[in-house]
Amino acid sequence: MKKRVWGYVISIYLACYGFRLWEYFGIRTDQTIIGEAFIHKIIDIMIMLIAMKRLQYSLEDIGIKKEGIVRYIVYGLLTGIGAFIIGYATEIIFCIAQGDFPNISFYVSSYAIDKNIAMNQGIVFLLICIFGNILNVMMEESVFRGLFQKLFMNRYSFVISAIICSVLFGLWHIIGPVRNYIDGISSLNGAIANVIMLFVSSGLIGFKFAMLSKLEGALYMGMADHFVNNAIVNLLHVTSTNGTDELMFMRITVAQTVSFIVVLIVFLKRIKHENQRELK
Repeated sequence: MKKRVWGYVISIYLACYGFRLWEYFGIRTDQTIIGEAFIHKIIDIMIMLIAMKRLQYSLEDIGIKKEGIVRYIVYGLLTGIGAFIIGYATEIIFCIAQGDFPNISFYVSSYAIDKNIAMNQGIVFLLICIFGNILNVMMEESVFRGLFQKLFMNRYSFVISAIICSVLFGLWHIIGPVRNYIDGISSLNGAIANVIMLFVSSGLIGFKFAMLSKLEGALYMGMADHFVNNAIVNLLHVTSTNGTDELMFMRITVAQTVSFIVVLIVFLKRIKHENQRELK
């Protein structure tokens, strides 16, 4: 198993990425009224389940356990909501300091790298948004923090495994700016800047989710935090005289920085406590 870990992971990753490319560059579901690229995520979950069956892994082996589901989902939701309260507050205070008094609006939009597009209202769009984000976090957390993390830990420590999975997670998210450049929507320099931004930010967020999975021994807290991170930018918008969600990157950066630091502190304290207990 140890010698074949990379072969398993790369094969599964490329298969999943292939269907991701097909949906983003082919049928482009996310650019339709649905606003979500959900088909490849369903296929990727099926790929993961087939791989798990061949590897003789159960759902519990990758962190989908029966115990603590509600408790850890609540913890994850509170973690994400708390961080974004600080993020939104920072954005609003910055606007006010500039002499602007922004409004907060609730509606469904499609996320497009550095802005939100396609304002939609109505329960149907809200349900599609919620379903799409739930499907997204189930797929990404199960694959990256579940199956891949489990495979790599057959060969490496938790930290090394989490770093590798976070790099793969970062690369997973660069497809948007690449497509924008190919479609002529952004310049080469703009695409490169967005690729770097998304790779670094997604990688760090992925490492945070890995720490959450390690802390609880399951995926639910990371899933819930991941859901808030994705859904809130589609639903809660700040409108100022400069436009809507013009400072969204500030909001997300503040929220994720605060969240990352808090989770890192808790994680390091847990590791220190466990090491001290082992020495006794």
